[in-house]
Amino acid sequence: MAMVEVTIRARCYPTEDREKVARAIKNVFPDADIQGEDPMVARSSSLETFCDLLKRQRIRDAARAVLRRGLKRGAASFVLNKQVASVGKISFSEGSHALGDIEVLVSTEDIQVLIESLVPEARREDRT
Repeated sequence: MAMVEVTIRARCYPTEDREKVARAIKNVFPDADIQGEDPMVARSSSLETFCDLLKRQRIRDAARAVLRRGLKRGAASFVLNKQVASVGKISFSEGSHALGDIEVLVSTEDIQVLIESLVPEARREDRT
């Protein structure tokens, strides 16, 4: 698979514990190298845990739609609910939440191929 670059951003409000926000990010992207205080910016090169969570939660169809909607110039962007990520689950955010969200940008040489490998269509998945 081609090299993947994941950039993650999350606000850390004064009422929040930085470690809890960092844990929310690491629950989805365990290899994330987190820098800064507010916003926290992290980089990761793996989508393995993200993909596993999508599969476990059986939300790959929704994830495929979100990733395709967020396509722009060879990258896909999406937003995750920070509170849900803090318990090791994925929930894509459409609106804004009181404590903010986790913004994710996934870049690779061929983002379409990556999306298909991460979240294959159900009919292809049934054959494997």
